[in-house]
Amino acid sequence: MFEFLQHLDSLHQGFWYIALGASLFFLFQTVLTFIGGHHGGDFSTDFDGNLHHDTPFQLFSLRNLVNFLLGFGWGGVAFYNSIESKTFLIIISILIGIGFVVLFFFLILQILKLTEDNTFKVENLIGKVGEVYLTIPAKMGGKGKIQISLNGTNHELQAMTEAEENIPSSDSVRVIYIYDETLVVAKI
Repeated sequence: MFEFLQHLDSLHQGFWYIALGASLFFLFQTVLTFIGGHHGGDFSTDFDGNLHHDTPFQLFSLRNLVNFLLGFGWGGVAFYNSIESKTFLIIISILIGIGFVVLFFFLILQILKLTEDNTFKVENLIGKVGEVYLTIPAKMGGKGKIQISLNGTNHELQAMTEAEENIPSSDSVRVIYIYDETLVVAKI
């Protein structure tokens, strides 16, 4: 199957073996990612060197090593006959491998931009408009309820007002601030 490799010099063979091995492992990783294989068992492929806690990915991981070897191997195979100097060929292959890792980081950052945090946080309601569901007593004299929407979901929450008059059902209100987990609203 790999008879064509026997007639190549050792550097060219090395590039081919790295390219084929990295491609096979990359294919294996990709298949496992799509079928959910990264959740099963105790096998972990990422090295946690505690280098970058604020980044969503580690610089030194098996996936990045595979990406580097993929670029390095196929870069060496692609440019082997085009570049006379073997030292320059290795440098170009290393740069292509680093380029693959940088491309992977860029793609992950773009994917992370698509994520949305829909966690309900009551603080995010300040300034939002809702509708009174149960009458809100005047002068912080008791609690009523409002219906308010945040991130596409409706919430029914307790509310109070500092206004001089009760705010009846169906009136629109704006959340001014939060007091002891209760929304303080004003009539619009």
